[in-house]
Amino acid sequence: MSWLKAFVRLVSSSARDLVFIVVVIAFFQLVVLRQPFPNLGGVLLGLLFSLLGLALFVRGLDLGLFPLGESMAEAFALKGSLGWLLTFAFALGFGTTAAEPALIVIAQEASNVAAQAGAIGDSDSSRTTYALGLRFTVALAVGVAIVVGVWRILTGWPIHLMIASGYMIIVVLTIFAPQEIIGIAYDAGGITTSTITVPLVTALGVGLASSIEGRNPVSDGFGLIAFASLTPIIFVMVYGMLI
Repeated sequence: MSWLKAFVRLVSSSARDLVFIVVVIAFFQLVVLRQPFPNLGGVLLGLLFSLLGLALFVRGLDLGLFPLGESMAEAFALKGSLGWLLTFAFALGFGTTAAEPALIVIAQEASNVAAQAGAIGDSDSSRTTYALGLRFTVALAVGVAIVVGVWRILTGWPIHLMIASGYMIIVVLTIFAPQEIIGIAYDAGGITTSTITVPLVTALGVGLASSIEGRNPVSDGFGLIAFASLTPIIFVMVYGMLI
């Protein structure tokens, strides 16, 4: 059965990806700490779920998300409507980031820490408001980042100058931003580029660069993720300064 062979190959590939981290954890747990694994059955079951989840996720990207993102980018390019293309880019960045599980968890944790430190009120409503504000600030930042990245692909602006300018702004803002928000801001740049955002945004960039004459999918299609990692740092520090 061809589907069974394909699934076995997929799981084997995912196992090769996971084997290094399994070896590292096992070495430090058994050799350095010299302690048995707590709840070994649960650990093995979790490892099995992670293996199957990774295999299915990678296959899902190949079957659905990458082709969908590329086809929509090509359709917008052929349509020739700049306004709709930029609107789609913003909505894609905002929507995927707002739904990012890692961002939801970090925003909740940041609200709890801020409440314990006295930076916000120690109530459910204050924590919820802070977490939502942080979450949608990051989503707004990524939406703007994807628009800027798409505009770069269309115009051919040099990415290294744009990225360097962005980090110069970050350095200046770091001097004036509240100390309590700086660490969260820098982490926000990493957690936004996770399981949901990266595949669709990457497919958008590659598909758009492939559809525009004079653009190279390799040199022009990639780079959107760099903007999506940069702008949340700026937006979150400004958010911290405002509140």
